[in-house]
Amino acid sequence: MLEIRYFYWLLAAFLLYSGWRNAREGRWAQAGFWSLLAVTFGGGDWILAAHEAGNDLPVQLSGVALVAIALLATRMKREHIAEAPVEARRASALRLGHRLFLPAVLIPLVTVLVAMLGSHVSIAGIPLLGAGSATLIGLSLASVVAAVVAVPVTGQPAAAAPSEGRRLLDTMGWAALLPLVLATLGGVFAASGVGEAVATLVSAVIPTDSRLACVVAYGLGMVLFTVIMGNAFAAFPVMTAGIGLPLLIQQHGAEPAIMGAIGMLTGYCGTLLTPMAANFNLVPAALLELDDPNAVIRMQVATALPLLAVNLVLMAWLAFP
Repeated sequence: MLEIRYFYWLLAAFLLYSGWRNAREGRWAQAGFWSLLAVTFGGGDWILAAHEAGNDLPVQLSGVALVAIALLATRMKREHIAEAPVEARRASALRLGHRLFLPAVLIPLVTVLVAMLGSHVSIAGIPLLGAGSATLIGLSLASVVAAVVAVPVTGQPAAAAPSEGRRLLDTMGWAALLPLVLATLGGVFAASGVGEAVATLVSAVIPTDSRLACVVAYGLGMVLFTVIMGNAFAAFPVMTAGIGLPLLIQQHGAEPAIMGAIGMLTGYCGTLLTPMAANFNLVPAALLELDDPNAVIRMQVATALPLLAVNLVLMAWLAFP
């Protein structure tokens, strides 16, 4: 039975490996950062079980570890980590051709198959999927499958997978964690009543009886919150609870599915404009070793703004029966 905790343990092992490699190379900030993160990932079940049993010490220790991780992040500097010479990489790419894309294509393919069919599969009477999101388990399994398939496809030794993974992880640095952290903000903001505060503020500023004004407020709000939080998934529950549900759906009769789909795409316009979306904007600049960390954002402005205008028009046109 596949459970998400197994993949968290595997991720913790990889993070420990990254910490060990950095310690061997004298990169102590990186070593401490990845090692502490590994402990929090690997010990999640134990921390939760202790909390449910009334012992909050592990929770407090994990909080101390998170503070230490944040402090260590300020000491992490982007450094070039040695890789194969350009000539060797170019020759390998020419030799492998389009086969290089096979591991990458397997990730979405396996994820979709597990998410759609995994709950219906049993082996010797035991369900294939255990507790946890089927999509998240599928993505985790797909990543492992892709790494295994990449070994024979590239002809590299199996040890190259964690070694190259560690190199990419250190190249990205602390920014690799930003999507994970930002993804939690939507739930935190929604639980703390930010959506209701947004609804009150918007109702006081715009004419809520105007359908077009509500559409513009929802679309621009999605962009603004995405810019702030770096993640359209984090902005979506806040803006939908604050504007989409009470004003567009309940007051003006918008179709929820259409409004949600176009609203999420509108939020992605903000993703193109913010350094907070590290996985899209800062990480590519780091991997390409660009001098300007905002170079990717500058190139995307010409796409984001016209796309925002088109999304607002489509929402006003299509979301209302």
